[in-house]
Amino acid sequence: MDKILQMLRLQQQLNDATNGEDWEKGTTKNGKLIDWKRCTYLECAELIESYPWKHWKNIDAQPDYANIKIEAVDIWHFIMSQGLEDYKMKSIGSIDALSRSISKLPNFQNFLAEITPTTKDHYAQIEVVENLMRTIFCDDSTEKLMEAFIDVAIQSGLNLDALYKLYVGKNILNQFRQDHGYKEGTYIKVWNGEEDNVTMQRILEENDEISPDELYEKLEKAYPEG
Repeated sequence: MDKILQMLRLQQQLNDATNGEDWEKGTTKNGKLIDWKRCTYLECAELIESYPWKHWKNIDAQPDYANIKIEAVDIWHFIMSQGLEDYKMKSIGSIDALSRSISKLPNFQNFLAEITPTTKDHYAQIEVVENLMRTIFCDDSTEKLMEAFIDVAIQSGLNLDALYKLYVGKNILNQFRQDHGYKEGTYIKVWNGEEDNVTMQRILEENDEISPDELYEKLEKAYPEG
């Protein structure tokens, strides 16, 4: 299975369902402007907040790598969306073409390797995330954006297989959120004292071969009644 292509297709489906078809033109079906790059750099900032970088607060804390992985997956949602928009609006090619371009990136083979803990210190890791942010602000190509993200994913403890598993989990959770009032502001995000992301991760860990439909069903059972 081409996992990059599968994730791109799932993201296209999610965006079509959430924002309406033709979202690539920059507005949702409700007339809201879409800015995937802003979404991405704000998620990058949230990822950085999972590191104990502040010299005045919690100086002996350790990075929250479980949350770093989740934030990296959130970034991936937005970067894929930017890539899908770029390829459609600039007539570069299809979803298949975007998938092939990603698989040809210089660091893609590293992304296929076994996960090994990074040897970089916390500040060097943050610089890798900030390089992704610079790529956004410099308006570099889709391919440069994808390449910078892969560097972030690898140091966050994600290879392609791990990213795929967490992405599918978060994709289903995002669908679940939309179906349960996320846009309307009625969705309950904290379930029995923990965020829904944590519940979703635990379900994935406890059910190694779970299907997307089964995950949705388990989220339904775990969701607190209002």
